[in-house]
Amino acid sequence: MKRLYAPLAALILISATFYSCVVSSVAQHMQSIKPLPYPKTQKTDHLDDYHGTKVADPYRWLEDDTSKATASWVEEQNKVTFGYLNQIPYRKQIQERLEKIYNYPKYSAPSRKGEYVFFFKNDGLQNQSVLYVQKGMKGTPEVLFDPNALSKDGTVKLGANSVSNDTKYWAYGLSSGGSDWQEYYVMELATKKKLTDRVRWVKVSGLSWYKDGFFYSRYPAPDDTTKQLSAKNENHQVFYHKIGTDQSADELVFEDKENKQRFHIASVTDDERFLILSISDRGKGKDGNAFYVRDLSKGEKSFKPVVTGFDDDFTVLDNVGDTLLVQTNYKAPNWRVVSIDPNNPDEKNWKSVLPEKPQTLNFAGTAGGKLFANYSKDVTHRVYVYDLTGKLENEVKFPTIGTVSGFGGEINDKTVFYTLTSFTYPPTIFEYDIKTKKSTVFRKTEVAFKPDEYETKQVFYPSKDGTKIPMFITHKKGLKLDGKNPTLLYGYGGFNISLFPAFSPLRIAFLEQGGVYVQANLRGGGEYGEKWHEAGMKLKKQNVFDDFIGAAEWLIKEKYTSPQKLAIQGGSNGGLLVGAAMTQRPELFKVALPAVGVMDMLRFQKFTIGWNWVADYGSSDNPEEFKYLLGYSPLQNLKEGVNYPATMVTTADHDDRVVPAHSFKFAATLQEKHKGDNPVLIRVATKSGHGASNTKKALEETADVYSFIFQNLGVVPQYPAKKN
Repeated sequence: MKRLYAPLAALILISATFYSCVVSSVAQHMQSIKPLPYPKTQKTDHLDDYHGTKVADPYRWLEDDTSKATASWVEEQNKVTFGYLNQIPYRKQIQERLEKIYNYPKYSAPSRKGEYVFFFKNDGLQNQSVLYVQKGMKGTPEVLFDPNALSKDGTVKLGANSVSNDTKYWAYGLSSGGSDWQEYYVMELATKKKLTDRVRWVKVSGLSWYKDGFFYSRYPAPDDTTKQLSAKNENHQVFYHKIGTDQSADELVFEDKENKQRFHIASVTDDERFLILSISDRGKGKDGNAFYVRDLSKGEKSFKPVVTGFDDDFTVLDNVGDTLLVQTNYKAPNWRVVSIDPNNPDEKNWKSVLPEKPQTLNFAGTAGGKLFANYSKDVTHRVYVYDLTGKLENEVKFPTIGTVSGFGGEINDKTVFYTLTSFTYPPTIFEYDIKTKKSTVFRKTEVAFKPDEYETKQVFYPSKDGTKIPMFITHKKGLKLDGKNPTLLYGYGGFNISLFPAFSPLRIAFLEQGGVYVQANLRGGGEYGEKWHEAGMKLKKQNVFDDFIGAAEWLIKEKYTSPQKLAIQGGSNGGLLVGAAMTQRPELFKVALPAVGVMDMLRFQKFTIGWNWVADYGSSDNPEEFKYLLGYSPLQNLKEGVNYPATMVTTADHDDRVVPAHSFKFAATLQEKHKGDNPVLIRVATKSGHGASNTKKALEETADVYSFIFQNLGVVPQYPAKKN
């Protein structure tokens, strides 16, 4: 709910003769490519008055996502962008390379419910992963649900889904074209028969079963459905849907008409005893949540408050009899777990289960009668097993440092599954035996990639104020520190989101060409707990940009790269990061890749659920925060006559989280004010959202991004990839 939301190795063999011709052709063509003339974008005299300060917004008309003028502008911009990309002679080869690298089976870890076992699998290039079901671990897998069959272009995605506690029903959500809106449906699990149930206008919702129905959250149907991708979302409601009934008969469980910019999410404990209502008030700048409880076993019809403030986070993990296990950062910036009796919720009655540690508690959960806790130390994971009172039993040992997910399960499970990954360690699924405390490999990813040819190191560099910032650097072994290496610097820095080491098959296509991939763990994230997050929020947001700029300066100083060989990339809040960095220090970067970014910091709260980002950013409605936002907002800080980096803005027509108007206005202003030969383009994907809506679109966009990077960093990709 808090997140703005942020998801390749066999070689193409060609003859030596053909290869030499390609290199010669590319070398001759490298300097000749010029962007086509930019479309002339209409300007208006629109002015806004913010607390006595007049701010021009000449491209305000681009905010109208349904107008013919906006559609025409997008079409003309895409003609320019794809006209430029089509001139890059190795673009098709990059796409073919990405497809070949990505074409291997991908599995999720199994999950169990009753006698059933579920897992996702993608054969390689399927647009959507397929959900399989089998009876028991040794049963024969059968397709339960294949989203690829729902649309010709594969842009219908499976979202929230859950099996009823009696395993009779499976409920699932579908979204189209990358939108965050979902519709919920129900299937009879044993027969795979789709029922008549249809639940619409679901967004920011759980799907939590109770008896013969489920709780979910939705917004009222919009007055104008043509504006469903941009209109502000307000009055989040909780309903209970009974299987076999029309949505119009759903029971309204909770709403708050006096506070329309709040999220309300309901969930039921595994034993179906407690209904938990989590409420956040992020539109008013509050970063935490309150929570209330109903004891369903007693037939309670109203919620009892347990925590009423909105300054800290509280997540109910499970109940142990009459008490609730709760993970919180209240009086614990690195998080802890406490036991709370909902009938005696006063803080003095809380009992400590997992006290706060120097390491950050990323997540905790119960399975097999145990409490599993995932901690991070310098941005890598450790997992410990406790009994339900908090007594340490053991640490789960891993074959390499990296990122771990999983360990969920039912109370009677004897084993649990988890997935381990790192930059050069493809995701590997392990089965952990709770009794013997041992892990065994359950499924290893078979990707044609030689991790021994690459290395990752972690460094700590000083930011502007002296704060040490961790950063991972991955590249081929034997790298020469001569300042000539094409380098891609990635960051996010916000919303308490941590960037942990993870394997990306798509990244291989960059690394194998001698590229250096760098991931900086900026303030604003959650890598070191809430204090690290707060150091990059609101009136301290500049720290995030300073951290990112500091990463670039360190890489240049240490001769990993140079300003002419450095590209920066980020998406969503990371798109804001790239926009701020390139406007503050345009000479430091050669290529800038802001994706689905929040580029107009004065108006983000006006669209869809943008108001919930006020908790991290502040708001232009506040005079003090307005001045600060105006000082770094990428759109308002583009200056006339500056030679900005080669820039390709990416967005999508169905992004209803960070509406594309942010990118539209930024690109139009950048094209107007930029001076120099660097291309300034915007790539607008269709039937896609805040992330690629299918595999095909993801591969196409990545190919275009890499082509743009290589072209503007002066890199001639070699196929097959050059050996050290």
